[in-house]
Amino acid sequence: MGAITLNELTDRLATLSYPVSLETVDRELGDTTLQLADGETTIGETLELVGTDRFDSENELESELFGALPRNAVGEPYQSEGEG
Repeated sequence: MGAITLNELTDRLATLSYPVSLETVDRELGDTTLQLADGETTIGETLELVGTDRFDSENELESELFGALPRNAVGEPYQSEGEG
């Protein structure tokens, strides 16, 4: 699969049927590259860092993936669009 940005991740996760196992997510989406603010990783590499092997919903899976990404993956730490 091709590279996607983090804001495209939700659409990609919506292609799965829930509940879903970590193995299924890895098999279906593991090779997908995530473009990060500071480089890239794959969904499979990120799955290695999550603490569960089953996801009951798309929101749960997305939260686990975002929680496993490095803090600077989405841009400057502690910055928000509302500052300035």
